Amino acid sequence: MGKRKKAAKKPQGPKKKEPLPTSFPCLFCNHEKSVTVKLEKKLGTGNLSCKVCGQSFQTGINYLSAAVDVYSDWIDACDAVAKEAGESTSRDADYGNRIVDVGPATRRGSDRDLQQRMINEAIDDDIDAEGEYADD
Repeated sequence: MGKRKKAAKKPQGPKKKEPLPTSFPCLFCNHEKSVTVKLEKKLGTGNLSCKVCGQSFQTGINYLSAAVDVYSDWIDACDAVAKEAGESTSRDADYGNRIVDVGPATRRGSDRDLQQRMINEAIDDDIDAEGEYADD
């Protein structure tokens, strides 16, 4: 006696890949999905901008870059500025009047003032938060 033949399974199509997000939360105004990223691969630039607070950032990209790469570059640049500001505040007591540059971003006159105020507020918040959790 022979074995029974099993029913042949129909071939499944390729798994559908979920697309990577192109909108993210803003680091400065904390609005969800307010930051949009546009990639200009021919020019080799990635542009990031917040719809709510107007924060913008521009970085270089390559053919493998995705929107999440531009967003992570923005986060790294903001962290570097905050770290630099933290080091200089330990040396200088007058850190509120300093101009901090986030990086190569396209700016206009009033937008730059708004960005500067937001960066200084973020730095102040970080310093206040560190003081709350300091070991006594």
